[in-house]
Amino acid sequence: MASKAHLEGNKRYLQTLDEIRIRIPKGRKAVIQAASAAVGESLNGYVSKAIDERITRQGAAGGGVEGDSDAREGTAQ
Repeated sequence: MASKAHLEGNKRYLQTLDEIRIRIPKGRKAVIQAASAAVGESLNGYVSKAIDERITRQGAAGGGVEGDSDAREGTAQ
């Protein structure tokens, strides 16, 4: 069982994050999980990196980016 301090630390950490829920077709999750595992990244890190890369490409075409992509959780560096 986690200690009280550990649970409080987790709560403080989660308050620094936003959540996004996405829905994908059945079976697609396993494909994405396998792709993330193949490069040694968490599922969250893999999806976050893919989103950041797309935003960056859009930014080069005149779009804008808000926020700090280095603050995402679970990315391999």
